[in-house]
Amino acid sequence: MSEPVRDPVQIAVPVEGGELSALHWPADAPGAPIVVLVHGITANAMSWARVGAALAGDVEVVAPDLRGRAGSAGLPGPYGLDAHAADLTALLDSLGADGDGGAESTVLVGHSMGAFVATLAAAGPARDRVHGLVLVDGGLAFPQPPGADLDAMLAAVLGPALDRLSMTFPDLAAVRAFWAQHPAVGPWVDVPSVAAYLARDVTGEPPALRSACVPEAVRVDGGDVLANERVLEATTDLPVPATLLWATRGMFDQTPGLYDQVRLAQLGLEPAGITAREVPDTNHYSILWAAQGVEAITAAVRAAAARR
Repeated sequence: MSEPVRDPVQIAVPVEGGELSALHWPADAPGAPIVVLVHGITANAMSWARVGAALAGDVEVVAPDLRGRAGSAGLPGPYGLDAHAADLTALLDSLGADGDGGAESTVLVGHSMGAFVATLAAAGPARDRVHGLVLVDGGLAFPQPPGADLDAMLAAVLGPALDRLSMTFPDLAAVRAFWAQHPAVGPWVDVPSVAAYLARDVTGEPPALRSACVPEAVRVDGGDVLANERVLEATTDLPVPATLLWATRGMFDQTPGLYDQVRLAQLGLEPAGITAREVPDTNHYSILWAAQGVEAITAAVRAAAARR
């Protein structure tokens, strides 16, 4: 499989409490559309490497490490999706997406939890700055797993991705071995951009490497995704049409995934201005990495940017 040909540049953006770390793929010319890529609950900016490289040049692409993850792990709480929406708004301001014509077009793209962040920002503090919205296997209420409390629900939804937050690893080879056993991620661990994504999550020194994700950030954010009605209802007040791209398979490569035709039919997408499209033969993770996923996401982004 072909790999991205453009490497991003590391940047830092002033936000409440410090600086938000981000990856930047510059545009080839000034005045290009701005695209912000928002990752999932225990992920980081490098999860978007293949999409960012595919869009680079035509648009200005920025993918932040959300507060409490990877390069932004040192940012303090409070956590929660409102904090991420505020950080995204600060990021857009820094890029010139000020709602007064500073940017030709601005598109928010969110994966998994990042899609909820994108909808909350678009419906709230960044409302006058956002001209397009692309949701990637997220943004609409997930099926509620059985569980007596939030921690049990998060464990049921995230499985190994959550387990690793309390683990240490002797070296990067052990990190790779851990992910190689994951049914959805495993087939991709030796793809260089995915290996870089997994390595970006790692902090500390051997023999005690660990995830950079702050467990409390994951817990608070997960509570918002699963149970915060205001977050779940953000899609009912979007300022622009949105595209939902959904994976056939789920977080553990199972079928059905988080969404399917029956579930989507029950969510009332048309009144909210959301168009749903399946991305065949992808799971919740590989929708960002497989050729058909990258193609679907980049096509949706370009279409959204062109609507301005």
